[in-house]
Amino acid sequence: MRVSRLHRGIIFFGVLFYLLPTRVLPVEPPAGIQVPPPPLTDGIFPCTECHGEMEPNRERRVLEDAHDDIILKHDEKNRWCLDCHDAENRDMLHLADGRLLDFKESYKLCGQCHGPKLRDWKQGIHGRRTGSWSGAKKYLLCAHCHNPHSPKYKKMKPEPAPEKPGGLK
Repeated sequence: MRVSRLHRGIIFFGVLFYLLPTRVLPVEPPAGIQVPPPPLTDGIFPCTECHGEMEPNRERRVLEDAHDDIILKHDEKNRWCLDCHDAENRDMLHLADGRLLDFKESYKLCGQCHGPKLRDWKQGIHGRRTGSWSGAKKYLLCAHCHNPHSPKYKKMKPEPAPEKPGGLK
């Protein structure tokens, strides 16, 4: 099969535009990323108020007393609370390599498994951010839109289509 110049041009620019966001644009957002406080449930943070003197129970189990309202629907066959929450310092999260993270940096934790989404978030493609195009920006954390324990959106009924303004054809 012979490929025309037009088709070669389309393929070239398609590949170029596919690679451009991941290869040319900066992957790291500006230093000192601005995020609002994470949406933590009232009355349960700081976690050390309850967990401070407790011996960590590392056994994978259904939570029956405190936190029994949390139902893990996030790779639940392979994940457990202490894969993300630090057992020794309950006011912190931790990365797979053990480095501690503040909840304000939870996007780094999410990005370990969801790398393409993290890249898109940093570039302003995924998620929401506000601020000036060329100045300071304020990003929302993953947890502002997704429940970290059950991140998939629930099905929603679509709104009806908008009506055409009068006089338009």
